Amino acid sequence: MTHFIRRRLLLGAATASLATPFLAKSGLAQDKYPKGPIKLVLGFSPGGITDILARLTAQRLETALKTQVIVDNRPGAGGNIGAAAVARSAPDGYTLFFGTLGTAVTNQFIYANMPFDTANDFVPVALVASVPNVLLVHKDVPVKTVQELVALAKAKPGELSYGAAGLGSSTHLAMELLKAETGMRIENVPYKGSALLQQDLLAGRIPVAMDSISIHLQHIRSGAVRALGVTSPTRAPDLPDVPTIAEVAVPGYDAVVWLYVAAPAKTPPEIVKLLSDAIVDGIKSDEMQKKMRSVGALPLPGTSEQLGKHIAAETVRWKKIVDAAGLKPE
Repeated sequence: MTHFIRRRLLLGAATASLATPFLAKSGLAQDKYPKGPIKLVLGFSPGGITDILARLTAQRLETALKTQVIVDNRPGAGGNIGAAAVARSAPDGYTLFFGTLGTAVTNQFIYANMPFDTANDFVPVALVASVPNVLLVHKDVPVKTVQELVALAKAKPGELSYGAAGLGSSTHLAMELLKAETGMRIENVPYKGSALLQQDLLAGRIPVAMDSISIHLQHIRSGAVRALGVTSPTRAPDLPDVPTIAEVAVPGYDAVVWLYVAAPAKTPPEIVKLLSDAIVDGIKSDEMQKKMRSVGALPLPGTSEQLGKHIAAETVRWKKIVDAAGLKPE
């Protein structure tokens, strides 16, 4: 018996000694990350709502991980320049990407030479938020609802035009989705940015527009332009009295810009989970929810797995819309 007990003890000690290096290695890997600043690359210029949300996300990561998180703006090509830079980065958790619906899904249908592949070059980390757009008309256009605009466009097929900031942009595709769902004919006038679009809308040179809420909020409140409907499934925080397009015209209509965080492919799963948990928990906090809503965003916390499924579903959905709009890669 004594011999048997001694043998069991020796085997137990040997097993423990073999396991210890692996346990220590796993523990050290977690302890070591992060051991320096993290860079959150954004493919857009400072100052816009995407930049604001990226900085709010960076602040929450700093608090949770107790390390500096630097937002690095690299604008150009609808976010593709910043995304490509991250795709080429080391998969060590120190360079992350803050992206949009465009970089994850729709840019691949708009740009002929994509410098990255979302599915193969990135690993999803977390969903962050969604930002609705708004359907607008100049104050002199004789419509007050989405249904009235649809009726007017059908009564004068091809005579009305609308402005959107960029071919293949979220605002352009949101309007094309509305056209496809209602059967109205209204011609697109592409603008290079919201500033020129706003000028022409205020002057009445363009009667209809689909654009970001925050850019036009002042003029909506002054009555210079009229907001007919927002593109999100729920009403926008900034425009609680404006119905959703889904409420009043097209049940199920949903055309928002959503934002997310991704990491280079092959980033260790434990780092991805640590980042995902930190971001999702931060977004669920009352403080973060309040800050997001204050800038017109709708919190949309989602884990790495949920983001992956969301990208897959949105790719199928928006491919159909792009095809219906007749858009070709350029």
